[in-house]
Amino acid sequence: MNLRGIVSVSGRPGLFKLIGQNKAGYVLEGLDEQKLKIVANLSNTKLASLEDITIYGEDEELKLTDVLANIAATKTAIPDVKADGNTLRKFFEEVAPNHDQEKVYASDMKKILAWYNFLKDMPLFTEAALVAEEDAAKVEDKVEAKPKAAPKAKAAKAPTAKTAAPAKKATMPTKRGA
Repeated sequence: MNLRGIVSVSGRPGLFKLIGQNKAGYVLEGLDEQKLKIVANLSNTKLASLEDITIYGEDEELKLTDVLANIAATKTAIPDVKADGNTLRKFFEEVAPNHDQEKVYASDMKKILAWYNFLKDMPLFTEAALVAEEDAAKVEDKVEAKPKAAPKAKAAKAPTAKTAAPAKKATMPTKRGA
């Protein structure tokens, strides 16, 4: 799945797509029907890219993208976001079997399920692997391609004086009183 540019903003519900940056901060567009555009000031707002989010694991951290892919591939019914903690815990044991049960709270599980329900119908949810592989192939092609001959540098011109500084008049010491 392609979660590049999708962020969660602290203090705001929903997910946003990173559009650009200006002097005030990052320009974000809501992924919901309203397409609300906001400017997130970095001095008082925290952004978390979904691509970089990990979940505490017993041995190593689990990537959110892997957990969302496991949720999409699961054969069992996905519990409702408002389900109780025990139901969510049993479901997460199936989709993220090595998650740390002491550090991953029910509220975290609810947020992940809400994000999944929000993203599952979007085209970016299914296009990810193809786009990422194409980008990697383009980078490899650029690296392997022969570099073109560098254009010949123009000969540096010697600096010329536009006007010569006026020479100081030589003064002869004069004898006074002679």
